[in-house]
Amino acid sequence: MDPTTAGIIGIIVMVFLFMTRMPVAFVMMLVGFIGFSLLTSWKGGLNLMSRNVYDAFASYELSTIPLFILMGQIAFNCGISKRLYETAYRFLGNTRGGLAMATVSACTAFGAVCGSSPATAATMSTVGIPEMKRYGYANSLATASVASGGGLGMIMPPSVVLIIYGVLTEQSIGALFVSGILPAILLTALFVIGIYLQCKINPALGPKGDSFTWKEKFKSLLNLIDTLLIFALVIGGLFWGLFTPTEAASIGVIGVLALAVVKRQLSWKAFVNSLNETLRTSCMVLVLIAGAVVFGKFLAVTRIPFDIANWVSAFDMPSFAIMGAIILIYFIGGCFMDSLALIMLTIPVFFPVVTNMGYDPIWFGIIIVLVTEMGVITPPVGINVYVVYGMCQKIAPSVTLEDVFKGILPFMAAIIVGIALLFIFPQIILYLPGLMF
Repeated sequence: MDPTTAGIIGIIVMVFLFMTRMPVAFVMMLVGFIGFSLLTSWKGGLNLMSRNVYDAFASYELSTIPLFILMGQIAFNCGISKRLYETAYRFLGNTRGGLAMATVSACTAFGAVCGSSPATAATMSTVGIPEMKRYGYANSLATASVASGGGLGMIMPPSVVLIIYGVLTEQSIGALFVSGILPAILLTALFVIGIYLQCKINPALGPKGDSFTWKEKFKSLLNLIDTLLIFALVIGGLFWGLFTPTEAASIGVIGVLALAVVKRQLSWKAFVNSLNETLRTSCMVLVLIAGAVVFGKFLAVTRIPFDIANWVSAFDMPSFAIMGAIILIYFIGGCFMDSLALIMLTIPVFFPVVTNMGYDPIWFGIIIVLVTEMGVITPPVGINVYVVYGMCQKIAPSVTLEDVFKGILPFMAAIIVGIALLFIFPQIILYLPGLMF
């Protein structure tokens, strides 16, 4: 069978199996394994499966995922998250959608030390969704704010995707990290505006809560001391070069655990529950990543990404039109492939085309990460959506997969607006690197 035809059939079969509600990770693995085996050999397919599943669970870089999930679980079980959201409720509770706005902002802050989109989504699901449900938020807004906000971890430094891009293109990883700060803040602001507009149109999405006096608001800030200490420790050590992102995750876990023990806020039962939930959630996320990588390898041998890239680069069009086509390809590709796999497959093809047209490579890296961020919340392989949905099976059983995808649409619109602004005003990306490098 022709490889391209096999790839198209594989995508169609995968979408059909998704509709049967089979587990997403297993569907991607199954289609990727069978397709890769038919195009190469069954021995090669078995080797691919074993190697990629092992690599996902043994990866040093991906060890940040279980560590930060454990940090979030301990914080949740010792009451840090509850106190955090109580403070947010006092400041933003009388604003419709205020807790969803606080959740998105917290995702941005957490992404600054995590660098992993699934880990951010999983952790903030645990600490954010129960609180929003407690205050009567709609399932769609509560879950979508976490899934979309979790994607900000892809662009806030330290970002695993930016590291891979820097290695592939021989760009300064430090400059890439710095260049992601302002776009992440911009996107957070657009998410907040989007939440406000949604709740303005449909107040039932995020009910308006009680009003509090300024004395009560400032008194509630004491609840943030634990959180600020942990984030200052992790972020400060990370940016001063005292430890790596993975070590930062370990420091965060130790810090939260130490505070919980000293203040006697964590029982033995709660600690065991934290370990159990961390194991369950980490396995779910890592199996999803492994499945996405296996399916990405299948698409690689079909050469569909390369054929599309070569087709676009051959167009006789203005540079901005070609760039628009490239962005569209990344968006479509991100709907079906893991972001790391997509970037590793296509950057060697597209990067020379982009630089030859005169676009800045640092700017292009941030734009591509933003576009692939849309992929983590769009069907059929929107990994953050499935991570949040998986978390909701225990903490909010009433949530359906349709709820999450329905709530995603306004956040996708916000990302599109953000990409357009960065396309029109590239200095938003390049300003800080120009000052520091």
